[in-house]
Amino acid sequence: MKTTIDISDALLSEVRAAAAQDGRTVRSVVEEGLRKLLAERSQMAPRTLRDASFTGTGMNPEFANASWDVFAAAIYELPPSDGD
Repeated sequence: MKTTIDISDALLSEVRAAAAQDGRTVRSVVEEGLRKLLAERSQMAPRTLRDASFTGTGMNPEFANASWDVFAAAIYELPPSDGD
């Protein structure tokens, strides 16, 4: 299958030089690099996130159906807005 990729001129020059030095095509060098990248990724352990949950009863009553101004005032310790 043919496709077009956009890579930097400097990287393409390096790939062409490596391919020429090894008597290979640019295509074979690119394919080998992609295969190695995919193999490396498949061997990586999956990332897991720590449990960041907390216990509680939900949102504090003063924030139920509150506007952003109310949240911002609490977060940034601002005086409450008069709604302007």
